[in-house]
This record gives sequence, structure tokens and C-alpha cells, in this order.
Amino acid sequence: MSNTNVSPDNEVIERSAHEPAVFALLFDRHAKVVYRYAAQRLGDSLAEDVMSETFLVAFERRSSFDPTVVDARPWLLGIATRLMRKHARVEATAWRGMAAELAAQVASDFIEQAGSRIDAERLTRRLAKALRRLSDTDRDTLLLYAWADLSYSAIATAMNVPVGTVRSRLSRARRQLRRAAGTSTLEQEMDHGRTDTAPQHP
Repeated sequence: MSNTNVSPDNEVIERSAHEPAVFALLFDRHAKVVYRYAAQRLGDSLAEDVMSETFLVAFERRSSFDPTVVDARPWLLGIATRLMRKHARVEATAWRGMAAELAAQVASDFIEQAGSRIDAERLTRRLAKALRRLSDTDRDTLLLYAWADLSYSAIATAMNVPVGTVRSRLSRARRQLRRAAGTSTLEQEMDHGRTDTAPQHP
């Protein structure tokens, strides 16, 4: 039998059905990622609560985890994303600060193009307004891509939707952000060095 410490996530979850304490390994592996994602969206004050609740929910629902998926990170971040919807009002107050960072990560190309025509402060205001106008699902998809650093297939797993839906949501969100910045919507979509991978399960 392989050492639990080096076993993939799906094996750890499967084993935790009979040895619940083993589930703590998932916390050790992924708590920082979940915390960082929550902190970027909600701030440090709520990130700890979201992180803790994410792992509690995951533990309670571990029997529903797809055992063919090796990496539990998309599953955990999907849980965290749904939990954060309870804090929508808190998140809304952070949009101004988030806009510049998010734009830099998701569409650095259009910020550079807009720079000569619009100052940074006005651009941030426009992007913040555009972010607020995104649907919850489009915004969640965008943030899982930009801040959780998930591939399209991993986002599909996190949100329980087809990869094609993820592509459509990201395309729509980028288009709205580019329109808000006053740049062309025809630039090639950029993955910023990430390679999309095939889904890990049918």
C-alpha cells in the first residue's frame, strides 16, 4: 500500500470513508490555496471562516466526490465559491480594489492599450462597474480562472458545467471588461501561459 502522504487526493478521500482522520491531509495540501482565493474576494477577515467551512462541507460530502478525478482542488474551490455567495455584500464593497488587480491578471493586453486614452483611476472605476454587472456565474468563472489559477477543465469540475460553458462565460466576461475599458473586443484571447487540459473524467 502506498504511503498516504504521497497518495493522490482521490485515494485520500476514498480512504477517509473508513479512516476519517486521513481527510486532514487534504487540508494540509489545499488550505492555503482556498484561503488565498477567499481572501482575494472577501478580505482576510472572512477568508478564515470560508476556508474552515469549505473543508467541513467537503468532509461531509466526501462520498459524492468523483473518484476518477485525481486533484481535489477544483472541487474544494467550487465549494468555497458557493459558500462565498453568502457574503455578496461584503464582496461588492471590495470591487474597486479588486478591479485593477483582476484586470491586470485577466486582460493585461487591454489595460496597456487603454492606457493612452484613459487614466488608471477612471479605468479602475469602469472595470469595477463592469465587474458588478457580470452575472454571478460569469464572475465566479472569471475569478476561478484569474485568482485560483484553474484550467478550463478544472473550472468545469469546480462549477459542475461543461468545458464549453466555461469558455463561453470567460469570453463574455472578457468582452464586457474590454468594452468597459474602451478597447477592441477582437483581440485574441490570452491564457497567460496556461495550457488547458482535457477533463479528468468523462
